[in-house]
Amino acid sequence: MADNESKELKVREKQEMASPAEQTTPGLVFTPAVDIFETEKEITLLADMPGVKADDLTIDLRDNTLTLSADTAPVDNNEENEILREYETGRYYRQFTLGELVNQENIDAKLNDGVLRLSLPKVEKATPKKITVKTG
Repeated sequence: MADNESKELKVREKQEMASPAEQTTPGLVFTPAVDIFETEKEITLLADMPGVKADDLTIDLRDNTLTLSADTAPVDNNEENEILREYETGRYYRQFTLGELVNQENIDAKLNDGVLRLSLPKVEKATPKKITVKTG
């Protein structure tokens, strides 16, 4: 990129999830935006889930499928008249398929300021090892 070109900041709006399955409860369902990073020892997944509290978050792992789901409720204040509401609430839902690379027994999850951080450690056999050559 040339020095004279400016980088434009693009804000990604919440996107309603398109699902082939029918919902059993009314309301919007959102797909949380994620960033995924990898090191030699683990995979880190960051999911944006604003308004989600730890008690309302469910992380389920079965049949190599990791499912994130959470509900957010609108803030209701009966003493005030609503003028404008841009923040949408509803349900967050996203699934990931985990391969044999992830040590499923030691997954760690932390929720801080609406960002879920999942640490997915790699199994020992997937961690690269350097083999030293001995002489003699």
